[in-house]
Amino acid sequence: MTATAEAFGALHRGRAPGDPLVLPGPWDAASARVFEEAGFPALATPSAGVAASLGYADGAVPPREMFEAVERIARSVSVPVSADVEDGYGLPARTLVGRLLDAGVVGCNLEDSRGREGASSGTLKDPQEQADFLAAVRGVAGGELFVNARVDTYVRGVADLDETLRRARLYVEAGADCVYVIKAPVDAIPALRDGIEGPLNVVFLPGGPSPKELGELGATRVTFGPGLLFRAMEALRGVAEGLG
Repeated sequence: MTATAEAFGALHRGRAPGDPLVLPGPWDAASARVFEEAGFPALATPSAGVAASLGYADGAVPPREMFEAVERIARSVSVPVSADVEDGYGLPARTLVGRLLDAGVVGCNLEDSRGREGASSGTLKDPQEQADFLAAVRGVAGGELFVNARVDTYVRGVADLDETLRRARLYVEAGADCVYVIKAPVDAIPALRDGIEGPLNVVFLPGGPSPKELGELGATRVTFGPGLLFRAMEALRGVAEGLG
């Protein structure tokens, strides 16, 4: 890995229970600087948050605009940045890796379904097809990218732990550095931890366990999706209402 990607990967190793790697999700350069100044050692962009900041629905950002937004975020801070690039936008592995590295990021999320999250038209990819794609990304990137393989079973209505673990293991065997089972039920986290080799990414959801509690359940790292943007918008709404 490059020095920066090595440093990002090292943040995932040796985590004590209750001390997960907490990765805030900036949606633009200004929010990225706020999180860096707050002392977070790395950041992870949320595709839905970036989409909202650009005026698009989740999943509707043209790839060029997504990469440009991610590049602005990465160059605005000195800490490592990982980018959520959805399912890779249908780009060949070589093209995708080139655009990520040109944007200055050290990692990426790649999800195993097509279509907007929660949309009825969204479908899970064939797991072997996804594993082959991840292997191709790994083959091109070598150690220059930390690959977080997102498993979308629970957001696509396939609440099957065995199928989730089957996909996760395929992706790890293909070269993924971390597995992200998005919106997995809290009570499934210990089983996911036991059944998956390597780091486990869990999303924090409002009203659910704290990042520390998620770490105690087995999360290696905790991300927030677009949740921090939504909280910022709520705060801004309060400010706006007081302007009249």
